[in-house]
Amino acid sequence: CIRDRPKVEAPKVEAPKQEEKPAEQQEEKKEGASDKQLPIGTGGKTDKYTWTQTLEELEVFIPVAENIKAKMLKVEVTPSRLHVAVIGQPPIIDGELFEKVKSDETQWTLESDSKGRYIRLNISKLPQQWHWWECVVKGDPCIDTQKINPEPSNLSDLDGETRSTVEKMMFDMRQKQMGLPSSDELKKQEMLEKFMKAHPEMDFSKAKFS
Repeated sequence: CIRDRPKVEAPKVEAPKQEEKPAEQQEEKKEGASDKQLPIGTGGKTDKYTWTQTLEELEVFIPVAENIKAKMLKVEVTPSRLHVAVIGQPPIIDGELFEKVKSDETQWTLESDSKGRYIRLNISKLPQQWHWWECVVKGDPCIDTQKINPEPSNLSDLDGETRSTVEKMMFDMRQKQMGLPSSDELKKQEMLEKFMKAHPEMDFSKAKFS
């Protein structure tokens, strides 16, 4: 005769657990891989200098030894290049600027404070370059200009033209982050709508707009 065999349950096999990544890494992955740094104010920091900017000007701070005097320095700014060095030593900065500048309006001073001695370099941007720069010298670490958020209270200190430019840039940055048209694109759409209303006899159904 055939005896009933006792039922034996198959052993449970647990699926291997996936290693959970820290929240910071997940956030970075979510935002997408990027080598750009978060801005410090409106500028950034490299291993040789720190910098900040307005729409019109760059300000670069370059640390030097306490015994350095102005006559020991060589600072050259052309419309497209920056060279800073202690005479007889390898250059501290030597490269192509992110954009062209007003080299004849560049000023530099040698200063000291509680943090030490440094070169303070003020570089005027060309009017057509009045936007947030990603870096001072090409090849140096870049900042993510989309994350620049100037203090709203400072806008009142700007002249009318510069203030309107800053406000336009901030609006366009917000629009881009939300996938919406920029102020220029909205202006074009508005002009097109007015034109279409003024010329109802024209057929725009097959027209292509960029």
